[in-house]
Amino acid sequence: MDIILKYFPHLTDHQKNQFKKLEELYKDWNLKINVVSRKDIDEIYTRHVLHSLGIAKIQAFKPGAKVIDVGTGGGFPGIPLAILFPETQFDLVDSIGKKIKVVNEVVAGLELENVKTYNCRVEDLDRKGYYDFIISRAVAKMQTFVGWTRGKIAKESKHELKNGILYLKGGDLTKELARYKTAKIYPLKDIFEEDFFETKVVVHLPQKYKG
Repeated sequence: MDIILKYFPHLTDHQKNQFKKLEELYKDWNLKINVVSRKDIDEIYTRHVLHSLGIAKIQAFKPGAKVIDVGTGGGFPGIPLAILFPETQFDLVDSIGKKIKVVNEVVAGLELENVKTYNCRVEDLDRKGYYDFIISRAVAKMQTFVGWTRGKIAKESKHELKNGILYLKGGDLTKELARYKTAKIYPLKDIFEEDFFETKVVVHLPQKYKG
């Protein structure tokens, strides 16, 4: 928990309590349904929570913004960001029912009122032109991911960055992003000093609205 306060020192007492409770909830549910690898569960604040919050260091979401977390798995990056931005609406989507079950239990345990969950493929979610940002954590290569999420971006940009994808990735992305001339890479090692973030980045890919 200290590592979260190190980089986000201005949390409210309510947010601090939510982040503190998050570990307990995940450890409990992970014994029943494995959504976080056993080697990572003891490093949940660094490898999952702070990693998710890397997106917030690139773009803070405004009140009233709508964000979709595609392939949320156990709720990352969506749940930590929903704690940080309580006035932003987060839709968390995953096609695997047992993962959404855990997400629902964690959301209920944290009393998050700005999160909705969907057990489906993102292609089947009727949200055309709806979201300011699409977030995810390395669920597929960018070309595949762009295909999955096509048509979901809202027309009017209200943030510093243009509406589009904010993707947590790692490793050498030269080949994967070669076709995307507007993509910008933000290395997390420039923000977080822990070794885990040495090869981790946030990719911002602006997406045009398609009516």
